[in-house]
Amino acid sequence: MRIDLLPLETCQGYKIRPGFFLLPGTTLFPGGVNFTLYTKDAASVELVFFNSGETEPFATIPYTSKYRIGNIYSMFIFNVDIDDLEYGFRLDGKWSPSEGFLFNKNKTLMDPRAKLVTGRDIWGEIPNTDNEYQLRGKIPRNSFEWGEDAPLKTPHNELIIYELHVRGYTKDKSSNVGAKGTYKGLAQKIPYLKELGVTAVELMPIFEFDEFDGLSEPRMSPEGKPLYNYWGYNTTAFFAPKAGYAVSGRVHGQIDEFKTLVKKLHSEGIKVILDVVFNHTGEGNEEGPIISFKGFDNKNYYILEDNGGYKNFSGCGNTFNCNNPIVRKIIRDCLKYWVAEYHVDGFRFDLASILARDKNGEPIENPPLLEEIAVDPVLADAIIIAEAWDAAGLYQVGTFPAYGRWAEWNGRYRDDMRRFLKGDAGFAKLAAMRMAGSEDIYSRKKRGEFASINFITCHDGFTLNDLYSYNEKHNYLNGWNGTDGGNDNFSWNAGVEGETDNEEINALRMRLKKNAIATLLLSRGIPMLLAGDEFSNTQYDNNNPYCQDNEISWLNWHNLEKNKELFNFTKRMINFRKLHPSLKNMSITPPENYPSVSLHGENAWQFDEHPENRILGLLFTGEFDGESDFVYVGMNMHWDMHTMWLPDLPKDYRWEIVADTSYEKDSFFEESKRANVGAPKKVKPRSLFVATGVKN
Repeated sequence: MRIDLLPLETCQGYKIRPGFFLLPGTTLFPGGVNFTLYTKDAASVELVFFNSGETEPFATIPYTSKYRIGNIYSMFIFNVDIDDLEYGFRLDGKWSPSEGFLFNKNKTLMDPRAKLVTGRDIWGEIPNTDNEYQLRGKIPRNSFEWGEDAPLKTPHNELIIYELHVRGYTKDKSSNVGAKGTYKGLAQKIPYLKELGVTAVELMPIFEFDEFDGLSEPRMSPEGKPLYNYWGYNTTAFFAPKAGYAVSGRVHGQIDEFKTLVKKLHSEGIKVILDVVFNHTGEGNEEGPIISFKGFDNKNYYILEDNGGYKNFSGCGNTFNCNNPIVRKIIRDCLKYWVAEYHVDGFRFDLASILARDKNGEPIENPPLLEEIAVDPVLADAIIIAEAWDAAGLYQVGTFPAYGRWAEWNGRYRDDMRRFLKGDAGFAKLAAMRMAGSEDIYSRKKRGEFASINFITCHDGFTLNDLYSYNEKHNYLNGWNGTDGGNDNFSWNAGVEGETDNEEINALRMRLKKNAIATLLLSRGIPMLLAGDEFSNTQYDNNNPYCQDNEISWLNWHNLEKNKELFNFTKRMINFRKLHPSLKNMSITPPENYPSVSLHGENAWQFDEHPENRILGLLFTGEFDGESDFVYVGMNMHWDMHTMWLPDLPKDYRWEIVADTSYEKDSFFEESKRANVGAPKKVKPRSLFVATGVKN
């Protein structure tokens, strides 16, 4: 059926007809555009067209009764010139904040499903406060050529995730890229990522957000520098890539620029995981702006108090009503859109426990949204990772509703490993359990082998360098008198707070960093590294630089040359992990007479259960392609030297030392420099060694 042969009417110079009610959002067709929206309680709806950048619309087109079925409004408009067009909606209805109604016929709203957003085209450009409609929808053209590209099918056991911030990764002049702080700039760092050996990048939020948080200008720090919402955990448009991260954001090239980044990463075998924020939006609380969701259906999109205020389980002003059927659909449609349209490979869900709350904010035993995401056929190959807690105290690490699919950021891995690695008493056994795959938390039978995303550092908290340089956070420059950021860092300054010229302390700190990187990459589960940790990036004692768009958050690439030893160690440990199936597969068949993983102490097969014990040996084994794989890691987190006897190997194998973090330089040995272990191994204070079984 040809749509141009159906009955038409004319409005504002456009030919229009009832649209395709089952196509939500805006859809571009040859010959016209379909505009569909949902609202439950509005009395009337208008579509408004603007020329780019103008403050007054040039066309206002009402949705009359023939353009409505139930709570869906749909209109097809012919011959729309989309190149210079921006659009929005005006909804009339009841204004009663105490009842949850926020309809305002004079307010132009952004399409909740806008695939392209203007108004924040250039990062940090001061908004025009005279324009009440600042964030505007725009209709993109789909002209990108993917060729043979598709989401990658890298097995979960091959994943090595690298978390980074698109802007901060290359914004510093030391990055030596031509498009600093952009998707294009990140693409220029792909050879570096390939050399490092990571197999997935996890990008901090790239959905369109407002770095000004609805303000007319940025907040200022105590020293007078602008403070932005730099991290981007305040989404305004779920379907649109951040324009301010594109070289071509002013001319709306962010879609092709991001797609090009994904395609180039895929060509090097690197997956793309997006950090997504559905637990709240950038509309904030009662004092926050009305951008879209509030004005369309405030009562359904948000969890409200009885007086119309916003329940705040996110710590960011509002809570998205994620298990409402309407909200569930928009979230699922969003995820499927990014997989199908942008070829992304997975998602990490910020404060995902909120996705398990009902309309009153109570936890649900079987949250429909989480199950729908888990079984959705479009998302069948996507990695789905939960940050299994929220700001209101719901902590679900190990108990997050998984439906056989969800992995989790393992916060207990982070905390237990940090405490063991800095020498706290009573954590050797817990460290062993974390490195062995955290089966006490994630039952392999119920959760599979790859539920645990292991990490020691992430964007939220100290970098690895700062973890071993500071006992306390120092966040004064964030403007909250140091009250923001976590206090349970389990960090240790190695004797002096902050930077020092003391060579002994700096050598100890380097050893501690190598210990952390080695244990992470020698643990079963999926490892995640924080960008810059491999060359001692610092945030200058700030453990919550969410607002710092400056040298505090930007990676200083000069540190790569300064700390080349740490980079080389990390790169070699990543490669070592790739070569040893016993580290990557919990269910691998072990060699005869050996368990898949076993605990040891100073004596082989004799782990010391005493709380003061700080010695741990772990033996990982497996049979693969007819070959036996033996990997032993011996850890001495005590401040005195100890000796460790390694377990005996089959008669045709011998132990060979691969790495020893007590060596200040070249602590990962070249094959020609690897020594046999024929006697108890002396393990220096606060160090570890790695040995492999090799055939005689």
